[in-house]
Formats: sequence, C-alpha cells, structure tokens
Amino acid sequence: MKLDPNKQFSAFLFDMDGTLLTSIAAAERVWGAWAQHQGLDPITFLPTMHGQRAIDTIRRLELPGVDPEIEAAKITNAEIDDVQGVVAIAGAAEFLAALPTDRWAIVTSASKKLAERRLEAAGLSIPSVIVTGEDVAVGKPNPQCFLLAAKRLGILAANCLVFEDVEAGVKAGQAAGADVVVVTAAGHDLSFPNNPTIKDYTEVVPVVSADGLLSIKLACARWASIGFSVP
Repeated sequence: MKLDPNKQFSAFLFDMDGTLLTSIAAAERVWGAWAQHQGLDPITFLPTMHGQRAIDTIRRLELPGVDPEIEAAKITNAEIDDVQGVVAIAGAAEFLAALPTDRWAIVTSASKKLAERRLEAAGLSIPSVIVTGEDVAVGKPNPQCFLLAAKRLGILAANCLVFEDVEAGVKAGQAAGADVVVVTAAGHDLSFPNNPTIKDYTEVVPVVSADGLLSIKLACARWASIGFSVP
C-alpha cells in the first residue's frame, strides 16, 4: 500500500547516514582500509556494511582471531577523525528546521560521538532525542532502536513516519510498526516497491497541523511519481 499524503503522524524518525547526510566516501575510506588489512575484498565487502552497527558487521564476518569490540572501536575512532566530504543531503537542514523540536528524532547505528561529529560536519542540528548504536542491545534490522526513539518522544512507533536508506533500516522501521519512506540520495540498490521514495528533501515539505501532527506534501504536484498516491 502506498502512503496516503493526507495521513498524519505524531513524529518523524530519521536514520542519519545516507538519510540526512552523505558520509559514504568517508565511511568507505575507513572500512575499505580495514577490509584490506583483514584480507577481505573491499569491492565485495563495502556494500554489506552500510546501515548497521560496526560491531554487528564485524561479528557477522566471523573472522578468526578478530575481537569485534576492539575492531569496532578502532573503526569508530577512525571515522570520527575522517569527516572529509560529509555533507547534508539536499534540503535536509531546511526540512528539519521546519519541524517542532519535540516531534522528531535521529535513530542511527553510529556511536553518539560519531553521530555528533558527522552532524556537526554536515551543518545539521542535533535533536533532543537521538538513539545511537550504543543505546540498544541489538541493532537494525531489529526494531528496538525505533521503538526506543518513539518511547523517548512519548509516543507510539506505529504513529511515526521513518526515513531510511538501507534494507536493515527499512526492515527495522517496518518491524516497529511505522510507515517508512526510502531516501535514495545515497544510491543504494534497494527493492521496496510498497514503500514511497524520495531522492532528497527538496522534493517534499513538512506540514504541521494546529494540534502538532505531521504530514508531508510535495514541493510540486507529482505525488504519484514518487509513490505517494492514495490507493
């Protein structure tokens, strides 16, 4: 089912990397160097590491003699040091600025320190509620992160609209009971035909009702072209 453009939400929950800002070049520099050091083929490995906690990515590899906690900490520190090319996705800053501060949150697999560093580099504000990979026992695609963000906002996840860019995040949002919009600016190869998509935030504007509920409308009249048509 397509997302009804007239549907209202209690809050918007945003992934960070690839959804609000572009960090793919920096992340792939760090992870690519790490992969080569571990004897992995970066070309094969890099597409698999987006959108999940570093420790979960490393654990999944089951590399002999590798301590996932130690390696994840090394990678996080390297990513904090390298924010070259980290920029906001087009229109993201203006979109966020138009939202009530108590009606949106960031839900990221990054650590809090890395999230703050990248948001600062991209010129984006840090919301009052931010859920990071350190706040949950299990990362995306588990819905725990989105459920926690909604709880901290004092609402139900089922009444939220999630913005995501990778498969793990989309599945986490869906599992939390939320509607999910796929942001395609990062260029990930995804197939979620039942989810509306936007390239960036120049295509949409938020609408805040008198009672504080949120909805989205296009900056121009072409709902059907990005999947926001009413069934």
